[in-house]
Amino acid sequence: MRKLIMWNVITLDGYFEGTQNWDLSFHNTIWGQELEKISIEQLKAADYLVFGRLTYEGMAAYWTNAEGEAAEQEVAKLMNSIPKLVFSRTLKSAEWNNTTIISEDASAEIKRLKQEDGKDMYVFGSANLSETFINDNLFDEYRIGIAPVILGNGRPLFKQGIATENLSLVSTRQLLTGGVILKYSNNTDRHA
Repeated sequence: MRKLIMWNVITLDGYFEGTQNWDLSFHNTIWGQELEKISIEQLKAADYLVFGRLTYEGMAAYWTNAEGEAAEQEVAKLMNSIPKLVFSRTLKSAEWNNTTIISEDASAEIKRLKQEDGKDMYVFGSANLSETFINDNLFDEYRIGIAPVILGNGRPLFKQGIATENLSLVSTRQLLTGGVILKYSNNTDRHA
């Protein structure tokens, strides 16, 4: 059965984005060869990339035109080739390669896909969609990169009022950039 995995980079004080959409400058403090390698490994283990509309639009704009060194080109090739699911009630068309728009119940679709055999599904960014999946207890794993930055203001990844989940630490990995990657497993039985 497939797993649903959250992958996000946040600041030490818990923000996944600054005060403006796509204010992600703190990502540069954690990015390096180690995170490039991890990104490629994760993408190779993915059947689907899962997005809310805003994250989808930003990612599509960036990755469809990404150029750079070999590692970024490999990430771009994978990002562009892996099937993508975008959950939106307002998006009518999707130009990014291999994209399916789903306008109905996001959690029901993810539950259905999780019952199938296959590789993992990754949610990048997409705080509002992630909140839905947290509240519906659908994440199997949380992979959080902590950037060594205190931002002081911005958009938190985990908002007040979301459902409580007890997680188990699977691993920690310190990066040469000063960042840390935390991997947590959700132990609750979500297949009942």
